[in-house]
Amino acid sequence: MRNTALGYLMARLPISASMVGHAVVRLPKLEAFSQSMAANFKDTWLPTILVEPFAYFLPYLELNIGLLLLFGLFTRVATLAGVLLMVVLIFGSSLLENWNGVAIQTFYGGYFALLLTFEHKYNRYSIDNGIRGRRSRKNKAA
Repeated sequence: MRNTALGYLMARLPISASMVGHAVVRLPKLEAFSQSMAANFKDTWLPTILVEPFAYFLPYLELNIGLLLLFGLFTRVATLAGVLLMVVLIFGSSLLENWNGVAIQTFYGGYFALLLTFEHKYNRYSIDNGIRGRRSRKNKAA
């Protein structure tokens, strides 16, 4: 069991690093990133009034998902948010006919889904596990 729990941690770390990395690169140039994304979607039916706010919000969402996964805090929620974010990004990439982007985002979505699937069983090295462990001990003592 110890190796599978360690393996789960080792699977969680790369995706968290990727999400944090996406955010860290985009946040300093948030205005330019948002305008670039809006320009990419100008020839699609998706209105700029939806694209621009999403582009401003995206790096913060990536940062939060990445940090939560890094520390193992609210891991289930973070992985679920990751899957849902990938669904949105896949939809957008499809509108742009960016099939390479769709492929990468599909991989990320599957990665998040696998983390979500095994979270309850193997997420031992996390803040979540410490919280759950304390609750379980309190319930047994009562």
